[in-house]
Amino acid sequence: MLTPSCPCGSGRPYDACCGPLLANAVQAATPEQLMRSRYTAHVRGDAGHLFRTWHPRTRPDDLRPDPGTRWTGLRIVAAEDDTVEFVASWEGGSMHEVSRFERRAGRWVYVDGDVD
Repeated sequence: MLTPSCPCGSGRPYDACCGPLLANAVQAATPEQLMRSRYTAHVRGDAGHLFRTWHPRTRPDDLRPDPGTRWTGLRIVAAEDDTVEFVASWEGGSMHEVSRFERRAGRWVYVDGDVD
């Protein structure tokens, strides 16, 4: 039986990529890994992962992903230090963002981003 590929576009199986992060079994080692897991959380509708990985100072009250959005891909443009530039696509559109991450209590968290 084939293991499904991770939605983040890494080409790796979900269970060996973002799956353990969404299950809260491991922590992201880099901002890029966290960004990929957050994209996967949107694809899978996992608001809990988004909540756990968003800095409390900047986190909105409602984190529920839109169930009507059909995500179609993630492309990492650049990842350096505490920033990740990416393009996330869905049926009918895309979003380009440069995201900022911060270490908080030893864990990477999403702080905010600049969207084009």
